[in-house]
Amino acid sequence: MKVLLLDLGVGNLCSLRSAFARAGLAVGSARDARDLDGYEPLVLPGVGAFGAACERLTPLRERLRRELEGGRPCLAICLGMQLLFDTSDEAAGRALGLLPGRVRRLEARRRPHMGWNRLLTRPDPLFAGLEHPYVYFAHGFVVPPTPAAIAWAETDGVRFCAAVRVGRVWGTQFHPEKSGPAGARMIANFAQAAFAPTVATHVEVGPAPRGRR
Repeated sequence: MKVLLLDLGVGNLCSLRSAFARAGLAVGSARDARDLDGYEPLVLPGVGAFGAACERLTPLRERLRRELEGGRPCLAICLGMQLLFDTSDEAAGRALGLLPGRVRRLEARRRPHMGWNRLLTRPDPLFAGLEHPYVYFAHGFVVPPTPAAIAWAETDGVRFCAAVRVGRVWGTQFHPEKSGPAGARMIANFAQAAFAPTVATHVEVGPAPRGRR
């Protein structure tokens, strides 16, 4: 089994390659539209600046959006999750628009938010075998409230969306590849869901589940 990392030239992909390799997956790279030929699940990585990533994304945008809307599996991480939306306060640029809305600055006392936080999760294949795990964050912007949210986290009393799902596309504001055993389990869960013939559809919407502080 093989996944394709979308190399937008704005971040170091070594830790992601290692994490997917440890999950028993071959890892390829996609830098232009020709590299998207095939059916391998995609990974949209999450290090770098929104404006630069949108610029590199431009020649791939329309095809990539069509394929994601058509059911091609994808895991979008940190900045990658933000690129699933329309625009961002961080910089000018047009992202994928798979989900509507504008990415906003995190209104917390300490920004950027870096460190380990507990997730409040809804049932989803990405979190199979995990119960509100602790994961690693490194970000200063957050996606808008969305019915596609499947997890939340909190920093300095500010709750924000920490993961989304639309169809067979998952987005995580945190870094699974840096989140220890819980992150490794999520990567394995993504691979299992991505290569499955069908995946249970997430249907719950509404406010985040309550969790103990």
